[in-house]
Order: sequence, then structure tokens, then C-alpha cells
Amino acid sequence: MAKIGLCCWAHFCPGKGSYKWCQILFLEKRLLGNDAQQEKKGNLGNGGGLWKRNLNGKGRVTKLKKQVIIVGGGAAGMLAALTARHHGAAVTLLERNPRVGKKILVTGNGRCNFTNINADYQCFQGGNPEFAKHALAVFGSEATMAFFAKLGVVPKVEEEGKVYPWSDQASSVLDLLRYELDDCGVDVVVDAFVQRIEKVGDGFRVELADGAFFTGDRLILAPGGKAKPSTGSDGNGYDLARSLGHTITPLYPGLVQLKLDGSFFPQVQGVKIKGTVALLDGTEFLGREQGDIIFGNYGLSGPPVFQLSTLVGPLLQAGRTPILQLTMIDQMSRAELTELLRDRFRQAPGKALAFSLVGFINKRLIPVVLKAAGFSDLKQPVGELTSAETERLVEILTNWRMVVRGTKSWPSAQVTVGGVLTGEINPETMESMLVPGLFFAGEIIDLTGRCGGFNLQWAWSSGYLAGKKAATLD
Repeated sequence: MAKIGLCCWAHFCPGKGSYKWCQILFLEKRLLGNDAQQEKKGNLGNGGGLWKRNLNGKGRVTKLKKQVIIVGGGAAGMLAALTARHHGAAVTLLERNPRVGKKILVTGNGRCNFTNINADYQCFQGGNPEFAKHALAVFGSEATMAFFAKLGVVPKVEEEGKVYPWSDQASSVLDLLRYELDDCGVDVVVDAFVQRIEKVGDGFRVELADGAFFTGDRLILAPGGKAKPSTGSDGNGYDLARSLGHTITPLYPGLVQLKLDGSFFPQVQGVKIKGTVALLDGTEFLGREQGDIIFGNYGLSGPPVFQLSTLVGPLLQAGRTPILQLTMIDQMSRAELTELLRDRFRQAPGKALAFSLVGFINKRLIPVVLKAAGFSDLKQPVGELTSAETERLVEILTNWRMVVRGTKSWPSAQVTVGGVLTGEINPETMESMLVPGLFFAGEIIDLTGRCGGFNLQWAWSSGYLAGKKAATLD
């Protein structure tokens, strides 16, 4: 267990020539009234006033109202810690790794896709996606961008509403969060693996694996899920939640690669195309996604596949056999594709079947596609193809179906599907309905967002709400 030192609350006021104890209120000109009134009106979700530093006129911190312990120094835990501290609580943040925020460094392929301007509860799945509605209204994407702008992150919006720091460095986002934790006086304890939590009277006793313990009035569980265990998310938080009486729904890897039937995948590993994938349960279409699709030696990857992967675990657990439909040519109708191929074959009837597709289909995919369409002689002159054979090729290019055998495991997953049952948590406070004073934030809750910044937005939204309410609720 190691400790990171604290610093004072002094802030330099430009033009004054000296340090002055200041009160900080985000976007104060856009706010009328106090936080409670604005939250009721829904204004906080529009980047309104978020935090006040509880300082009196003499330059001293006012009496701290609550002792808040936070388990987990990831995105949700750090935002909860900052918010609780800025609402007057004494905050201890316990992180099992030697440093907070390890998982943030791998988000957005190292660029940190920290929110999405389209974030909405309908972009989430779980037992009750509407659970996210209030938290996203209170602290949505606009408020998130305003918060990070105050820290120093210049945001830029890219395709599909994804928001990145202008630096394109996840490390810069983490550096600024760590600076703020230190600057506002959060007591960060690293190498702190929480082994046991007990409810003691109106408070909590948190015991570490090395025997050290902490006590507090409020406890926020934000330890992450099971995805990417190398970052410290090994599922220990679910055991802690269970020990406090909470229900954990079945857990599955989410936003992860799909393993598919087919011996040909090693031949085409690394090939990337733009296309459409859909997931079927029998004849029912469960979802359809479009974008970059990557072939691996196990099956398929890429954002569209990741989106659908969150639906696969429950199907397999129920004994179902999901089918993935791949549409390689999705920018024209089936009739247009048929006519294109016929014209192509008529123009050069002596060309071998495989060579006739060069310039239209990725060369490494051509033999695989033709074999999947039932062709054995790839050197057959295209002038000899029958209409039925052309239709077989059209079918595989627009409706290639593969059996889903599973997903890659937790080390490859970006998020956890499942978690603490939302019916046991108050969506307006993130407080447990079973254990007063216990709050939840982030991935530990049964709520999974789409790929594209939605899961980090949920971490910020739930962390903000949990931190504020832990510090202010009686």
C-alpha cells in the first residue's frame, strides 16, 4: 500500500499578483440558483454549474461533512472522488494498482475516446437501460466536455460523434485527472487491494489484503468489471458487492471479437473491409451494424462486430446457436450487384473466375469467397458461368452466414456485460437500496454502452452522481 501526497487548495488569480483562496463554479454564468434546483430542472446535464469548493472567507477549508471511501481508481472512481471532494467531503480513493487510471490509457486505441455527443440511455443495454437516463441528464456529454475543458483537455468531435482530446493522447487525459486529484486534496492510496468490506453502524470498515483498514461514512464501489484483467479489473468488485447483499447478473465479455466456424480464417487474417454484419437468433434479426470489419484467425473483429458481441454471451448461455450474417457488398442492391457481375463477365468471358474478381474483391478474400459459394474450379472461364452460379456468388457477397461459436475472453474484452442488478440501486442517487450509504459507479453496474465513448461517458455520469450524493445526502 502506498500513498500519494496531498496539496493545498490555493489557486493563483491572474492580475492579482498573489495567491488567493478561490471558489470555483463551472460555467457559473449559465446557472441560476443552486445545484439542487438546477438538477431538478435538468440544467446540469447541459454543462451547468458542477462543483463548488467549500472554502470560507478566511482561506480555510470549511468543516468536511462526510468521510467518503471510494474503491477503484478508474474513470468512475476518479470522477466520483473529485465530485465528492468538491462537495465538501473528505475522500479516500483506494486503487489496487501502483497508479490510478490504468485502463484509461488503452481506451480509444490509446487516444481516449472520452465521450460521445450522441450519448443517450438508448445507447445502452442491460436489464434496464432506462436506469442510465437520470445520470446522463445530470452529467451528460456536454457537461463532460466542459469539465475536461476546465482541466485542460481541448475536445475534438470526430465521426459518429466520438470525442477525443486534441492531443490524441489518453495519457494526457489521465495526467490532468491525476493532477486534479492531487490539487483538490483527494487522499489517493495505491497498491491497495480491498479484501473485505463491513457495514459498521452508520458507516463502513474497508480492510485491505495487507491488513490495513479504513473507515468512512459513505462507500462508493467503482472497481470496474472483469474486462482487461491486466488493468486490475478481475471481478473482485462483484464479490465485494455480493458480500454486502447485492445480486450480480450473469457476466459476459463485451465489445469483443467473435469466434466463428470456418477453417479459412487463418488464410485471411488481417484483411479489413467495409461492410455490414447482423446477428440472428434463428430467423430473428437481433441487430445490424456497419463499418470496418477485420478478419482474424479466429473469426471477425472491428467496431460493428464489437457492437453485436454484447448480445452473444446470453444467447450461448441459453443454449442458442447465433448466426452472424456478413454483407461484404452493402453499397448496392442485390439486383445491381448481379448486373455488375454479369457485365463484368460479359466483357472478359475468357478470364478465370478468381482473376475476374481482382479489382472488385480483396485479392486475399477471393479464393475463400468462391469456395464458400461452392466453386471448386477457380480457373473456370467466367463466360461459362450459369445464371445460377452467378446468383450463388451474389448470395455469398450479400448474405454470408457463419455460426458463432463464442467470443474471445476477458483479456480481449473492452467491457463487461452484466453486473450489479440495477433494480437494487436508486438511479437518481446511485445509492444502494439495500445498504444505506453504499453507492455504485461505472462498469460494476449492469449497464453496457455501445462502442464509441459511451462506456466512458457512463463512468463519468455515474461517478459524478455517486460522488455528489455520497457527499451531500444525509
